[in-house]
Amino acid sequence: MTATEFGTAVRRWRDRVSPETVGLPAGGHRRAAGLRREELALLAGISVDYITRLEQGRASNPSAQVVEALARALRLAGTERAHLFRLAGLVPPGPETVPAHVTPSVQRLLDRLTGTPVGVYDASWTLLLANPPYAALMGDPSGWRGNERNAVWRHFLGPGTRARHTPESLRAFETVLVADLRAAAGRYPADQRLRRLVAELRANSDRFAELWDSSAVGRHEAARKTIDHPHVGPLTLDCDVLTVEGSDLHIMIYTAEPGTADADRLALLTVLGTQTLVG
Repeated sequence: MTATEFGTAVRRWRDRVSPETVGLPAGGHRRAAGLRREELALLAGISVDYITRLEQGRASNPSAQVVEALARALRLAGTERAHLFRLAGLVPPGPETVPAHVTPSVQRLLDRLTGTPVGVYDASWTLLLANPPYAALMGDPSGWRGNERNAVWRHFLGPGTRARHTPESLRAFETVLVADLRAAAGRYPADQRLRRLVAELRANSDRFAELWDSSAVGRHEAARKTIDHPHVGPLTLDCDVLTVEGSDLHIMIYTAEPGTADADRLALLTVLGTQTLVG
């Protein structure tokens, strides 16, 4: 397969996706009914320049992460997604690897939650997509690459998150993170990316290694979390994690009790997005 064939496929599938079906406004003059490159870039978290080069056959060997992001943004069915991987010269992910495919039906559900912060993670807690309210609340992930997108790595080796913890809640949170990662490693023992992630965490975080070696167990439950936002201040929100059976996805949803100051702050964030607030 050539870079030209990959670009042609992306361009053809982009033309068939209408803005309305992905929650984008359809206003303004359009030469075609499909997505603009800028819109595909927004949905996939990829630069417009890179998408342009891919479509024109001037960029070759896109990573599996890029192909997966394009497949999600283009709402590809399973067979189409597999074909896009092959066009990129990659083997489509199999059942022995952590699933990273957000099905069109799950994507349609997310498209309807435009005013609610929603993040979708795979079984190893790698962030697959974040809608604009989630990015505004927790920080824009569009520039994160590799392990930067993994919640376990970010907690133990990276910058952490905006969520506030007490000593008790921190211990419980860390226990659940490690337990979830161990369970994923058990379900997908052949996943090399997951094995490298665990090895890096064990080598560089004494706390992670302690929990991993102790076989700590735990499970995610609904919780109230306080998010320290740098511009609008603290927000105390309900955090629910839903698991999608069959695709092993975690959907994290933040909501506020109606009529509260937290609800007002969350609504403000949803309107402002990730732009910098100037006082």
